[in-house]
Amino acid sequence: MSTLHFISTHSKKSIKLSAVSLVAISSALISMPAYGQTDEGAYVDEIIVTARRKSESLQDIPGSITALTSATLAKAGVSRAEDFIGMTPGVTMVNAAEAGDTQVNIRGINGARDAENSFAFVLDGILYTNPAAFNREYTDLQQIEVFKGPQGAIYGRNAAAGAIIVTTDRPDETSNASLTFKAAEDNSYLIKGGVSGQIADGVFLGASVDYRTTDGYYRNSYLGNSKTVDAFESFNLNGRLILEPTDRLSIDLKARKGEVDANAITFNANFHLPVFAGATDTPDANLDVNDHEFVFQNNVISDNDQDALELSGKFDYEMDDMTLTGWALYSDIENNLVADGTSAAFGFFNNDAACQESVAAFNAQGFPLPSPTFFGESPVGVIFAPNGSFLGAYTPSTCDGVQEQLRDQKDISAELRLASNTTGPLSWMVGGYVLDIDRQVGVSTNRDGGTGTVTRGLVQLTGENRTVALAHDDFDSSVYAAFGSLDYEVSDTIEASFALRYDVEKRSISNLVPTTATQEFIDLDFDPTTAGPLNAGLSSLINPDGVIPDKEATFKQLQPKVSVTWDVLENTTLFGSYGVGFKAGGFNNSGSAATINIFNNNLITTVSGTDFAAQLGSDLPIITDDYDKEKSSALEAGFKGAFLDGRLRLSGAGYYTDVTDMQFFEFFVGGFGLLRVVSNIDEVNILGFEFGADAAVTENINLYGGFNFTDSEIKENGSRPDTVGNKSPYTPDYTVNFGGDFTLPLSDKLGFLVRADAQIIGPTWFHTVQGGDAATIFNPLFELGFGAGAGGLGTGNFENSQRDSYMTLDMRAGLQGESWSLMAFAQNLTDETYIEEAIPAPEFGGSFLAPGTQRRFGAEVAYKF
Repeated sequence: MSTLHFISTHSKKSIKLSAVSLVAISSALISMPAYGQTDEGAYVDEIIVTARRKSESLQDIPGSITALTSATLAKAGVSRAEDFIGMTPGVTMVNAAEAGDTQVNIRGINGARDAENSFAFVLDGILYTNPAAFNREYTDLQQIEVFKGPQGAIYGRNAAAGAIIVTTDRPDETSNASLTFKAAEDNSYLIKGGVSGQIADGVFLGASVDYRTTDGYYRNSYLGNSKTVDAFESFNLNGRLILEPTDRLSIDLKARKGEVDANAITFNANFHLPVFAGATDTPDANLDVNDHEFVFQNNVISDNDQDALELSGKFDYEMDDMTLTGWALYSDIENNLVADGTSAAFGFFNNDAACQESVAAFNAQGFPLPSPTFFGESPVGVIFAPNGSFLGAYTPSTCDGVQEQLRDQKDISAELRLASNTTGPLSWMVGGYVLDIDRQVGVSTNRDGGTGTVTRGLVQLTGENRTVALAHDDFDSSVYAAFGSLDYEVSDTIEASFALRYDVEKRSISNLVPTTATQEFIDLDFDPTTAGPLNAGLSSLINPDGVIPDKEATFKQLQPKVSVTWDVLENTTLFGSYGVGFKAGGFNNSGSAATINIFNNNLITTVSGTDFAAQLGSDLPIITDDYDKEKSSALEAGFKGAFLDGRLRLSGAGYYTDVTDMQFFEFFVGGFGLLRVVSNIDEVNILGFEFGADAAVTENINLYGGFNFTDSEIKENGSRPDTVGNKSPYTPDYTVNFGGDFTLPLSDKLGFLVRADAQIIGPTWFHTVQGGDAATIFNPLFELGFGAGAGGLGTGNFENSQRDSYMTLDMRAGLQGESWSLMAFAQNLTDETYIEEAIPAPEFGGSFLAPGTQRRFGAEVAYKF
């Protein structure tokens, strides 16, 4: 008898895996079937997947796939994306800023905020292009497949890192009804249910509804420990109609109406100023992000509203030798948030009476801010006034202002595909795809009048919350693509596949910032006799005409995918593949480059005649109002095998990816408020390997394990040349996923289930800047405030901005009947403390941190009628 051992060392929130650990995992998994050698019923089910747009055994797919069946999904209690991502090696997710703003990293390639995902999200055969569509409640799950590596040739737009394929149950002639109720700590509740069945000959109807609410994990200490930090509420109504008028034709119509009302911007600021920290004996001014203690004190209660409407239709028409498939999708997702701002750190509102009064009041009462920040007699920085303040972001004062962000996107897309359905050695597929996107993105900084009421509106020219800085644009995209594939059985044991796709994407941008609107807080024209524009791109120093012209660009790419499988033994398959991934370029909000240059770069290089960046040997960012297309070339080779009479399935692969012009999101803050910008990393190399195992120990015990190691390196980066040699952002060094379930039969109709799912996420950087001295806007400020030679106090260093490795463990246990279940569950059972995201803002001299989940206990009851 053998046991499964996981050897690890956990010290100071860090998990270090050794080679001995990996050998132990592999050896234990391989030896597990010794438990069940007398149990004839123990075997790992063969999984049928649709990863190549047709039904095939997982064993025959020339690529790495994590496939989760309906039984596994039900046992693990999967209902949202983070649930199944946590069971997938080589894949991680960050969901910290706002509803739908999900960053998924697959083998070192990451989606960029305000740009696009790097994977294709396919739900019931339809490609969803809005990144916010992925972050939803999943009901009636049948199977989830995560296909890693470039899949653009097969799945299309933005599938550079892979495809996530979700399949749900279709209504059929069987009448079904289900109801699930879940309750947990922090007033966390989920209720969902559905009905389906046949309503006429060849007509099948299904409907489901879900409602989720929680007070969140964290509290606002300034507002009496109110539940206004990370609360969440969502509601979805889904309908599905299946029509089968003939034996050859099937029509699938779907609709979803969804709403989210939540908090957003669950961040704290953390400083990285080692020289200042040492000179002033203030260690908190250079704190490791993993040691940060979260304190939420914002006076503006964040509110994130999202409304979604999705309508789709899909048909399959089977002919004698081929099948014609077509679908169309309309998606309209509107997302808007208001939250506390970041402007107090830069004195944006120092001259505003509301700001001055609030700081004076906090100083008089001795209100404590987290070290190293504090309230002085006035909001003026202590650098310039002995009795001044040292303010960070998201303070309880009105000096932060109010930030508002808008992301509204409407998509209309369609695809038509013709595929062979014969059983011969050759199979083929051809098709075409069209997409139209209309997207508005806006970010504003508004005054906080201190009345406690925040008025929504990106453009407010008067009133308590009048706008002082604004980026607002309309983005349009038109996409056309043609694709095809050939699969040929060279012999009884070898199959070769070739797929090809050609994409043409035309993008345009139109500025929506009023050109005649002005604000009195900061003069972007540097003329004290005139009011300033709302956008730096409208400054007369940048644009004498006072108009930001429309722009457009077209991006084209041929995406081949070549692969081969070889059944080297009856139960072992080797595979290899080469593919090209592609994401179109695009535009940042108009005026982004001007804003960064005026407020950050020019300040650092011109104040007191000192170029602090050159002095420190660091490079200031080169930001443009547009960014280039991303292209990746990937090689992969691996194996899949079923052993010990089907009790054990093993898989492994090595991969190498070269990415040119990787799209990377940067978060800039300064005297302008905040800005979200996408830039390009010229070249990134990614090398890694992956291993997975599934074992049926006995008929009632199933175990799984997966390990991924990724080594990435920035080879060239024109935007920040001093980051060459660093790692790809958002990419963990490794991931480990393992767990399983045990079912104890209590009677013919009743069993006791225990399920455990654990994941370990390795050390992770979230920016290209990963160490070394960096120039910040505090360099010239210290120089001005303390005198010549004091600028060095403002030097930043980001060696301590890396998130440590961490481990979480989720468990479920309870009773299962034929049509019902009663479960107790624990999320993050060990109450691991970890950082969800740490976003450095190098010119700010700090990072913005979002906390991870805490332990939460609950219970669930589910019933099927």
